[in-house]
Formats: sequence, structure tokens, C-alpha cells
Amino acid sequence: MNDVVAALGRAGLEVRADAGTLGMYASDASLYRIPPLAVVRPRHVDEVAAALAVARETGVPLTSRGAGTSVAGNAVGRGIVLDFSRHLNRVLEIDPDARTAVVEPGTVHAVLQKAVVPHGVRFGPDPSTHPRCTIGGMIGNNACGSRSLAYGRTSDNVAGLELLTAAGERLTTGPEGVHGAGQVIDGVRAVVGAHLATARTEFDRFGRQVSGYAVQHLLPERFDLTRALVGSEGTLAVITRATVKLVVDSPVRVVVVLGFRDIVAAGEAAPAVVAHGPTSCEGLDSRLLDVLRARRGPDAVPPLPRGGAWLFVELAGDQAGEVTARAQRLAADGIADDALVVTDPAVQARLWRIREDGAGLAGRAPSDKPAWPGWEDAAVPPQRLGAYLARFDELVASYDMTSAPFGHFGDGCMHVRLDLPLDQPGGTKIMREFLTDAARLVGEFGGSLSGEHGDGRARSELLPHMYSAEAIALFAGIKHAFDPGNLLNPGVLVDPDPIDADVRPAGRFPLTQLAMAYPHDDGELGQAVHRCTGVGKCRADNSAAGGVMCPSYLATREEKDSTRGRARVLQEVVRGELPWSHPSVHDAMDLCLSCKGCASDCPTGIDMATYKSEVLHQTYRRKLRPRSHYTLGKLPLWARLAGWTPRLANLAVRMPVLGPFLLWLAGVDKRRSVPAFARRPFRRTFATTAAEGRQPVVLFADSFSDAFSPEVAEATVRVLRAAGYEPRLPSGSVCCGLTWITTGQLDAAKKILGRTVAALAADARAGIPIVGIEPSCTAVLRSDVHELLPGDADAAAVAGSVRTLAELLAQTPGWTPPDLSGVDVIAQPHCHHHAVLGWKADADLLATTGARVRRLAGCCGLAGNFGVEIGHYEVSVAVAEQNLLPALDAAPDAVVLADGFSCRTQVADLRDRPAVHLAQLLDQR
Repeated sequence: MNDVVAALGRAGLEVRADAGTLGMYASDASLYRIPPLAVVRPRHVDEVAAALAVARETGVPLTSRGAGTSVAGNAVGRGIVLDFSRHLNRVLEIDPDARTAVVEPGTVHAVLQKAVVPHGVRFGPDPSTHPRCTIGGMIGNNACGSRSLAYGRTSDNVAGLELLTAAGERLTTGPEGVHGAGQVIDGVRAVVGAHLATARTEFDRFGRQVSGYAVQHLLPERFDLTRALVGSEGTLAVITRATVKLVVDSPVRVVVVLGFRDIVAAGEAAPAVVAHGPTSCEGLDSRLLDVLRARRGPDAVPPLPRGGAWLFVELAGDQAGEVTARAQRLAADGIADDALVVTDPAVQARLWRIREDGAGLAGRAPSDKPAWPGWEDAAVPPQRLGAYLARFDELVASYDMTSAPFGHFGDGCMHVRLDLPLDQPGGTKIMREFLTDAARLVGEFGGSLSGEHGDGRARSELLPHMYSAEAIALFAGIKHAFDPGNLLNPGVLVDPDPIDADVRPAGRFPLTQLAMAYPHDDGELGQAVHRCTGVGKCRADNSAAGGVMCPSYLATREEKDSTRGRARVLQEVVRGELPWSHPSVHDAMDLCLSCKGCASDCPTGIDMATYKSEVLHQTYRRKLRPRSHYTLGKLPLWARLAGWTPRLANLAVRMPVLGPFLLWLAGVDKRRSVPAFARRPFRRTFATTAAEGRQPVVLFADSFSDAFSPEVAEATVRVLRAAGYEPRLPSGSVCCGLTWITTGQLDAAKKILGRTVAALAADARAGIPIVGIEPSCTAVLRSDVHELLPGDADAAAVAGSVRTLAELLAQTPGWTPPDLSGVDVIAQPHCHHHAVLGWKADADLLATTGARVRRLAGCCGLAGNFGVEIGHYEVSVAVAEQNLLPALDAAPDAVVLADGFSCRTQVADLRDRPAVHLAQLLDQR
């Protein structure tokens, strides 16, 4: 490794070879873990050539990588990994008249679309990973997506390529022909010429035959090297630039949802649906939707026609009346048991989000066990799909496994994840046996092992079940002509690695003395962090769907700052490859805001905030901690002490010399203002009144509301009383322990939370609601309490009694909100509110007020102690600049609604603007 890294350094390349980076890039979205020797992030084509030269010089293989969303192990390798997504990610040229665009290989699909849509065109293929997958990756795998019925595969949408061969020769393909690497081209023509019968009979049998090389495009009568190279999985050449075709999108879209008794019936019906000319025909099984409802609640799925499986069918055209009429004819055609025509774009978007999240959602099997890729995109001729699905279900059941199929049924392509027993002894042996049987089944149906994801390490060894020995020899000849030294992505397609080698989640990784319970993962952090399947949704801007994840990645664009990157590093920890205290571990965790956005937005349910707390706990247990842990981490304690002399405390931090010194001592960035302690904490001024028939509620007055924002707590009291409730405070001083949790002081957090639970338990058991003010503290009582106090009956009772103000008011008969007609509101939901509590009750309540509400997505960037700490200021501001600050600047007169103390502080700090809590907005005193 040292020789390779030194050579790359001498070439002037941006190279990373630290343990954390190698752990992150050891996996893509597949089952496999293959640590590279080095990761290079080229900034221009010459640096790609330089990396290739080092690979040749050292005899080390080279693997091209985009967003790392490959599910077959196509983007991992033992030598040099080229990450094109960091720098070579630009749209270079757009020609609306010719309907083409020139892009670098690391260009994200969504970035290309954003650039070309204003010209009235778009790139046709749209895989479910389109917010983060790269065009180079799509070319590597010949990706298709949901609308391939209309736009075809990636190979149908690429006009030309610029590449480097393994020998470093520049090669250009396109309508004008092929230029460069003449010896390579002559070799390819000779190999195909020697196997013409095979090339003409075994390929291009149906639309989704993606496995192997696209030999049909190398026939002498139709030699098209551009299309032949698409789907070659980085094994033949390295793409440096691509010219892609663009299409004109139809302006009108209508979705018809067809309901069937089961997934087999849906598969059988797909060809009849395709006869209606849809742009998309996607199948989903009820088992997948059950997983979604379990994760996100019953409202996560909009109303659907009756059935146990569905086809989401999209029809498109230029005239609304004509498209709607076609949709109604399809719904009435008798193809399905039930049908629903959806014209509302918002509802359509919800349906497509379910489909797009399919791969992640399927990462949890119907059995509630982890579900894995490996056989996730086989395809058969569409007219045989129903029969194949029936046989596949039988095969899965024979292995005592479960699945939740979905996919591009109009094309005969099925996606699925399987609860392979990889954590059990002999698990990889069972995996091998199952995949071999599944390959035989696909071969029997005349299908393709891969319908769009490529073969990679998951299926290359199984290609003889689909192709003849002569076809396999043909692949080898093509590979040798391009790459005689087997330098590019070895182990894939030709001379493949065993399908059961280097399986990342194989075995169990139990750790002792964990502080958190991980009740959804059998108490194992190893199982929890392996929830990350690598689909990379954390690398996308999820704000369009109202999401939060992952604010730090969007600010830095560094893999280590994504939820996936952190999960991969923690997988190295649970494997014993890295200790808790390793610098790479803490570098990956440093910019995690503990926003919990991933807990709701990650389709596999990663909860990085909890894992970060565990890391900090394990690292600093019984050791000296960073000074901010003693100050910001114990803020409620210091706030209570300051409450006795608030004027003195406020004066101290504002004195010219003493103030900056105290901030430095506390680990607070000097650019941050310090919120003033209230002159009279809320708990000391609160007084109960005669109940007068009001229903009792317990008001959980958190430390922030008590010490810094008593006016919020006072407004909450007035609103509750106006709604017919009489609030009271718990006996004694209570705290949720949030700041101890986020700084990993979990032993103390358990004690603090245990005392609070004891103080609240009697009221909870009596059925008295517990109303929170601060969302993050309310979320601790509802969710974190199960992680820290597992199996505690009182904790469960308290969690079940906790309500937000909006939730309680929504359940209050006769209460009506004030009329806020004409009021413009910018609402910044607290991240924990979004992720743990859910903001729907708040949205519904605000809708009844008549106010014009713009709900912001994303995190405010302060996130408790995160944005205050030294070293985090720039990232904190960059996060705020994603959504919050532009919205504030665009509406200077709007009311800013922010229930979170951190959110209000960020707004005041960065824009010197007031923000109010929901209680203050509703308070009509």
C-alpha cells in the first residue's frame, strides 16, 4: 500500500489512504467488503490518466466509482478506487437543438436534470437512485429506471463516450465513428468474428437482458462501440466524458393504481397493461408496504385500491383530457380487481416516493430480519413474469426465507431483498446454494440474471447458468482485447470472484458493555449499523420530500460526513478492525449533528445520533473528555445554578476579557452569541390555579424553556388553559438528560432519565397526558427512553403518555385555533420533531388557522450543542444556508415558527430575527 500511495502522491493526485476512508470505500450498496489500497479523487482527465499510469506501474488494479450505489459489488476493488463524484461532476455543455448534453462521469443524475429541464428536455432513464446516482455509474451498469418503457435503457440514451483504455490510450466513440485505440478495436472485431453464431443467437432476446457484455452491438453489420461499452461495469475502459441524449417530456401525467390479489397476478397482468402504452408499469407487493407502515405509521401510504399487490401505471401525453381518458379506459379494462385513477401531482409524488424508497425499505424483510441484495434485479421476458414470480416465491419459501418483491413489471424485471441467514454459521453456504438455484430458475425462464444493476461480484460467477460456454469465452476474448493485464475492475464478469467471498455482513459482531439497548436490532450495534445497505439516500438533497437527512453531507459533500460513510466506519469498529477511539471514527462522527434525520429519512432506519452517543460513551468512559462535554454537555445543571444569579451569569459572559475566555473555556465558538439566562426561571414563577373542571395535564418544562425561554412555557400554559386543561409540573426538578445523551455521557443520562421517569410514572399510569414544550426533550421521553431504559414498565408508560402541544390540541373536542388568515408563516420544524414525533399534527393544526404556511425542510444547522462548539461554526452556517436562510431572506415580513430552542437561536444569531413557538403563535392573550 505504501508504494502505491507514494506513487500516487508523486503524480500529484488527491489520494486518501487512512483507515476510515478505506473502510468507507470497501463497500458499495452490495453485500461485499473489499478494502482498497487507496482512494483517488481526480480533478481532471489528466489525473485519471495519471492514476491509470500508477496502476500499470505498480500492477495494482483500478476500479471506477460514482456514488457507490451499485448493489452487485461493481464499485469496490482491491487496488485503487477512482471516486469521480467529488470533482469530475459537472455538466459541461447543453445543446437543446440537438437534444444532447456533455457531462463528466461523476455528474449526479438529478444535477443533469436540473440543468436541462429549463430547456424543455430531460435525460430519459430515471433509476430510483436518481437524486444521487451518477451518469458514469448508470453507464457502467446500463441502468434503466421506472420509465424505461418510454425512454429505454441508458444504452439507448448515450450518443458518445470519451474513455481511457487500460494502456492509457484515449478512445472516442460516437456518431462519427471510433477514434483511437485501433489495435484494441481490431482485436474486438476479430474476437466477435470468431464467435458470430453465438453473438447473433444468445443476445438481445428481450429488453432487459443486461447480464454480460452487450455483444449484439459488436456485430459487424451494426458495430456500435458506444452502446457496447454501456453496461461493461468498468471492466473494459475508464469513462472520462459522456455525451447523452435528451428527450422532450410529456407535460401531462396520470397514474393508474391497479390492485390484484397477489404479486403473481400483478405480474401476469403486466403485458396487458403495457398494451395501453404507459411510460411506466411498476409492481409492488403488500409485504413491502407493510414494512413501510411499520416504519413510518399508517399514514405513510396513501389510499390504494383493494388488493395484496399493485401496479403503479403512468400514462403521459400532451393533452390532459386525452391522457385522463386513456387512464379511465385502463382502469375499466377489467385487468385488475380494483383500480384508482390519480391525477393529483402531490399524491402521485407520494406514490413514486414509495417506489423510489423500495430498495431501502426492502432492507428489512417481512420477518423483521435484515434483508440483503445479491439477487435483487433478475429479469425474464415480460409474458413469463407471473409464472416466474410464482416459482420464485416457492424457491424462497423452500429456504425458509421471506421477501417483498417489487420492480419494473412492464419490462419483466423484479427487485427483491432476502433475509439470507448471513449471521448464522454456514450462512454464506446457504447464500451460495440459494443464488445458484435462483440462477438456474432464471435460465429456465430464458431470463437475465441482471435486468439493470449489472452482474458485479454477486452474479458474474453464475453467468454459465444463462450463457453457453462459447458465450463465456467470447466475454473473455473481449475483455482481453481491451484489458490484457486484467487491470480494470478484476473479479467482475470475466474470471469472476466467488459469489460467497468477501461478504460484508457474514457472521455476528456482538459487542459487550454497550450503553444503548438497540431494541430493534436484538440488542446488537453490529446489526444496527449493518442496517445501512448503502443505497446512499443520505447523499441526496431530500428537502423536496420534506426530509432532513443528511445535513452535514450536503454542507461538505464528503463521504465521511454522510450517514452511509459513518455507518461504514462503524461497521469497521464492530468487526474489530478499528477501536472506538480511532481518529478516523471520531473524524467521521465529528460533523454528525445528531439531528436524527436519518432515523426517519433513511429507508433502512439508521439512527446515527444514537450510534454517535455510543461512540462517545465508549471512547470517554472513565476518561478525560473534551471540555465542551463538561460545559455544554451538562448545560441544564449549569443553567439551574445560574438561575439563582442570572444577572451575574449574563454579565460574566458579556465582559470584554472574561466573556471570551469563558466561552473558550466552555468550548464555544467566539462567533456565537450566548442566549441570556432568564431573570426569573419558569419553574419558580409557575403557579397552579383552581381546576374549575379542567382536565389535568403534566407540563414537562424542559431546562431550555425554564432557564432561557420562560415566555414559551408561559404561552403554553395559557393555550392549555384556554383549551380546557389545567397544567401542573412534575414534583421536583426533572430533566430528560438530552445534553448528556448527545455528548455520550450515558451512565449519567440513564440516572437522570430514570429519576424523571419515576417522577412522571404515576401520572402516566393514571392516563394523564404529559405535554412537552421543547421537541428534542419531548422526543427523548417518547423514543430514547426505550434505548436507555429498556424493559422498564414505567418508561414505557411515560413514553405512551407523551404528547406534543399540537397532538393534544388535535384530540381536544371543541377546541378551535385562532384565525390567522392573512398571516405568512415560515415553519422550521425541529429535526427531532420531524424524525421522532412527526410534524403532521402541527401541519394539520396550522392548516385550520387560515395562515399561509411554508414548511421548510432540512436542519437549521445549530442542532443543540453542535453548532455552538469550536470547529463547527462553518458547517453550521452552511447547513442553515441550504434551506433556512434563503427562506428567511425571501420573506422578511413572515412570522418565523420554530418550536426548537436551537432553531430560534440560529435564526436570531444568523439573521437577528425573532422566531416564535407554536404556543406563542396560538396564544391569544
